[in-house]
Amino acid sequence: MIGFADRMSTMGRLPVTLFAGTIFIAILVAPRALFGSDEAFIVAADSPDLAWGPCPAFMPEGCMIGVLQGDPAEPNADVFFKLPAGKTVPSHWHTSAERMVLVAGEMEVKYDGQDAVTLKPGNYAYGPPELPHWASCNSAVDCVLFIAFEEPVNAMPAEE
Repeated sequence: MIGFADRMSTMGRLPVTLFAGTIFIAILVAPRALFGSDEAFIVAADSPDLAWGPCPAFMPEGCMIGVLQGDPAEPNADVFFKLPAGKTVPSHWHTSAERMVLVAGEMEVKYDGQDAVTLKPGNYAYGPPELPHWASCNSAVDCVLFIAFEEPVNAMPAEE
């Protein structure tokens, strides 16, 4: 995300990744115990061990991403995406397909050319690569969405 391109630490955090002039999501990587391990693990969205980092600058304030497994700069990373109650993510797209399950809240999602749908906890959704979409957390509690990315994690604002 924009705003912490210079932030790197010895705690396994990633810098903002640039590709063809586009700014990708930079994510604070969870402690090594939560990813890249050969051991099985379980982590809850409210775990104090989960390191949350900000979303791209074009997304609403309070939006956060927590890496669950994998390296966001490589294929096959899993993340929690947290959107504050009442907030809307503007139209954007990803180079990767997204496989998603809503964990908390109620989230309306609309992909270009399709009707909006409302996800409730436990609902699965699939988003194809490069298809612009927006999302809104329409509940009194923050929305938490599990997302499995096939390609490196990124998000680009859609052109209006």
